[in-house]
Order: sequence, then C-alpha cells, then structure tokens
Amino acid sequence: MDVETCVARTAQPIVSCGGAFMLHPDTTARGEAVGLDFASFYGLGRGGVLGDVDADVVISAFAFFEPGIVRGLWDGARTKMTPAEGAERYAAACADWGRDHLASVDGLDELATLLAKVSQAASPVGAPLFAGWRAMPLPDDAPGRAMQLMHVLRELRGGLHICAVLAAGLTPAEALMVGNPDSMPLFGWSEPYPDPEPHRSAHAEAEAATNRLVAPAFAALDHSERERLVELLDGVYAAVSA
Repeated sequence: MDVETCVARTAQPIVSCGGAFMLHPDTTARGEAVGLDFASFYGLGRGGVLGDVDADVVISAFAFFEPGIVRGLWDGARTKMTPAEGAERYAAACADWGRDHLASVDGLDELATLLAKVSQAASPVGAPLFAGWRAMPLPDDAPGRAMQLMHVLRELRGGLHICAVLAAGLTPAEALMVGNPDSMPLFGWSEPYPDPEPHRSAHAEAEAATNRLVAPAFAALDHSERERLVELLDGVYAAVSA
C-alpha cells in the first residue's frame, strides 16, 4: 500500500476514534468528578499540554472554535485546576475510555506500535497540540496506549488541517460550515452562518493539502505495515461505531 492510500484510508478512523472519548458521557463524568463541567474539561484537558499560557495561544490551536468561547472556557477552568493537571486528567480519561471500550478489539499492541512509529516520525511544525500530546507519557497497557496514540495522531491531522484551511483562503468558520455544519453551535458560532456553497472547492483543496502534509509521517511505515495499520484501524473504527 502506498503512502497516499494509507493516509486517505486512515483519516476517518483516526479522526473518529481518536476523538471518540471527548463527547462520551464517561469522560464528562470524569471531569465533573474533579469539578470541571464538560466544556471546561475539554478546554483545559485538551489544551493543557500547551502550558499555563494566555488564552490567545489556545485560541490559535483551537482554531475552529469561536475565540470568545475558548477564552471564557480557558480562563474559567484555570481558576479550578492548572493546565498541567487538566492535561494529565484528560489523558487518564482518554486511556480509561480505551480500556472500557476497546479491550476486546484484536491487535491493539500491534496497532500501538504502528501508531507510535508514525507519531515519532512526524514533524511538530504547525501542530502545537500534537507536539504537546506526543510529549505526554503513554500508558503501559495496550487499550490505553492505542487510544492515546490515536488521539495524538488526530491532533497531528487537526493541526495540519488548520494550516491547509488558512492556505486555501478559508476562515475556520467557513471551513467548519462546509465540513461539519451541524457542529457550528457546539463550536460556539452564532447565526447567521457563512454560506457554504462558495467555499466547497477551497475546502476540498484544503482536505487534499492536509493529506499531503500528513503523508511524510506515514512514510515511516513500509508497505505491509501500512496495510496492517489500515486493517487494525478499521477494526477499531467498527468497534467504536457499533
């Protein structure tokens, strides 16, 4: 399997599986247990790897969210917990979700090994959340480790997608309206929303550019490893989607 095919075949599984824990009630409950509601746990937990920074730094990394929403979440959550602690607790929630939902999936040790190889080969340039999450300690067990590594590679694609969207001449809100219009309220945007029709061609260009930017990391795998990665991720995707 060539690199381009592997990137295209793994994009949806990585995005869906790597973020599956974020919206799940189990993760919300883990945040509430330490005094953070869903949004605060998401904001501080996901962004905590960036450090104890001004909200503008987080806004730059959470590009698809309305900036004022991010600032409010970040500044509010930091009064309850440090970003470092938030990231640690979010990583634990990610790993726990993997243990709870993926333990019966075959090949998780092998999947984690392949994902780690891709992660280590990737450049952190343009993907600050990926860089921060890659530096987080990994769990020792296969379900927790595989789940966190899927999240890490999701952040790689997400960071490089922001670069591609901007290079295509789109605003984050325009790109979101084309790619996932139902999520506009969740991401803090208010009506009137941008008309998606004039931006579909640029959005397709951005998706293709994202694949090109991600591809060098997957070149670290040989042909058979890429085939196996696709197979294993398809298995996890089927389990998560069931």
